Amino acid sequence: MCKSKMSADAIEPNSTPRSSRTTKTSEKSRASRTSTVPSEVSRNPKSSVSDPSTGNPVSRNPKSSVSDPSTSNPTSANYTTGSSYRDSSKTSITSRTSLSSLRDSLPENPHIYNFSEICSATNNFLAKRFSDSASAAWRCSIRSKDVIVFQRKFRRSIETSQLRQRLSLICRNHHTSIIKLLGASVAGEHIYLVYDYVNGANLAGCLRNPKNPNFTVLSTWISRMQIAADLAHGLDYIHNCTGLNMGFVHNHIKSTSIIVTEPSFNAKICHFGTAELCGEIAEDEHSKKSSEITEISEDSPRLRRADTGNMKFEGARGYMSPEFLTTGIATQKSDVFAFGVVILELLSGEEPLKYRFDRASGDYMRVSIIETARVAIDGDGDGDGQGGRLRKWVDKRLKDSFPVEVLEKIIRIALECVEVDPDKRPDMGRVTGRISKQYLKSKTWSKKMTVPTDFTVSLAPR
Repeated sequence: MCKSKMSADAIEPNSTPRSSRTTKTSEKSRASRTSTVPSEVSRNPKSSVSDPSTGNPVSRNPKSSVSDPSTSNPTSANYTTGSSYRDSSKTSITSRTSLSSLRDSLPENPHIYNFSEICSATNNFLAKRFSDSASAAWRCSIRSKDVIVFQRKFRRSIETSQLRQRLSLICRNHHTSIIKLLGASVAGEHIYLVYDYVNGANLAGCLRNPKNPNFTVLSTWISRMQIAADLAHGLDYIHNCTGLNMGFVHNHIKSTSIIVTEPSFNAKICHFGTAELCGEIAEDEHSKKSSEITEISEDSPRLRRADTGNMKFEGARGYMSPEFLTTGIATQKSDVFAFGVVILELLSGEEPLKYRFDRASGDYMRVSIIETARVAIDGDGDGDGQGGRLRKWVDKRLKDSFPVEVLEKIIRIALECVEVDPDKRPDMGRVTGRISKQYLKSKTWSKKMTVPTDFTVSLAPR
């Protein structure tokens, strides 16, 4: 009998004892849970053991309260207070970290530098001046930043509060085609503008290298179109996208104020904010009337006395619009005129104004890049076709590798910008859209002109 019992146990090993152990374990766990309820209730007197609506025992399983928030009751929240507090603290720490990183990525507040900082950085203005700038400028380090300090003279008096407001607006504006203004310092009748230093060369030096006139880094058509597109977007941002319904005027658009960076040959505009901070922009119609050329006085803050005794406006030769020469008032339309001159200069590689010796008359003749561009587009009765005239006019260092149709349209856009009547000049927003369209066409043309790489050449004998 014992042997048969043992054999039966061998056939079905531990079936009954396992179930009994499971039952005992479940009973022990149930007893332990029921025994912990009074201690939890005693620790938290405000919590209730049963649901007041149904009278059923409340589930103590935290997973159920998390998985189904809609059916959870206030009693279950009392048991998850510690975990929710830890989660909220982690969330607050994460939010503080993200806010600090966001604050670091935001534009810096404009710096009002002490004049002693400027003097210390420039060695009391005895340091070597920056050679690429026509005005007084020094490359130095201020507050551990590589900067360029420009010295400008106030054209008229500006209140300190107004100066701070304008400086705050200008320093908040950011664009990839504009060199950032970091701050300024005022001393006497001069203002010192501190700009971020950008490594590169100005456009005039890239187009006309006196040491090697036959060489230019801008030897491809797409590189020049890249500069034209960057310049158009940057000036459009200054005119229309600076915010607060306030359109700025640059008043210093010229080839020496445009920095070309390598290796992608992007263009960046210098001196943004100089006209606003130095008082070169008219405040209202009264100031416009007082700056007429017939009412010039010797102590006029807008003008500079030349050595010849004649009063002349301060501006770049070849880039000043006709109305600026008449009134001395810089407007957005005068910026558009200067932009058109720069585009023609970029395409031809020539200076805006130059003098050539005429052998027939034995005198020097003044040649304008605007006049030569109009002749290349419209013709002068020489019998050459438009394509031939354009190829003669464009920069020879491009080696006749450019789309003639795109070149013609870009020249026409530039000629619209240099119209004598300012009302006939287009807005920079419209100009930017048209140039961007031609830039995309140039990209397509450039891809077609690349050397194909999907074929192989075999030099083996056949």
